[in-house]
Amino acid sequence: MIFPRKHLIAAAVLAASATPLFAQQAGSWSLSAGVTYIKPSVDSGSLTGSMPNVRVGVGNDTRVTGAVNYMATDHLNLHLPLGLGFRHDVTGDGVLAGFGKVAETKALPITLIAQYRFFEAEARFRPYLGAGLSYVRFYNEQGSNLLTALTNPGGPPTGVSFQSKLAPSFQVGGVYRLNDKWFLEGSYTKTLLKTRGTLSTGQTIDVGLDPNCFTVQLGYRF
Repeated sequence: MIFPRKHLIAAAVLAASATPLFAQQAGSWSLSAGVTYIKPSVDSGSLTGSMPNVRVGVGNDTRVTGAVNYMATDHLNLHLPLGLGFRHDVTGDGVLAGFGKVAETKALPITLIAQYRFFEAEARFRPYLGAGLSYVRFYNEQGSNLLTALTNPGGPPTGVSFQSKLAPSFQVGGVYRLNDKWFLEGSYTKTLLKTRGTLSTGQTIDVGLDPNCFTVQLGYRF
């Protein structure tokens, strides 16, 4: 039996529309949401113009986060994390170890990462490696009474600010496809970040932060 050309074309269109689309296929967009835990790997210098070996530590934080993904190809994904920032306590270390908090700050990382996803778009599980840049903005810094007592006893409260910095980020993770729309994703990201804290008294301290970021999210493809 010979079918008219228009019937063959219609059948081809229907067949194409019935082909399943996958969350990691070229041209697809997705959103995800979950939690991120940040643990800095602190390497602190000494506070200038003070007693020797005045160093600091930086606390961890966990926050709700999201992400936008765009598959430029079946293997290259552009990943943009979303969040409202993290809060970190800055504690005394060195000769001040055990004395408690000397300051606090909020940090907002603005990051774009290119991920290379292994295996094919329809694979149930796809590991990936990624690299990109992060601009980390520090804001709402506050010094504590301990910091004032150390640097400006009897005077006005000592203020503090941290330099916002651009830093490289490296990522490893994986995506598990639950179905054609939903997926689970987990990742570890290392950012090579160093900053300088400046006190209102003019003293400075250089701090290597190099945060470790662990993220687990549930995602949906559009």
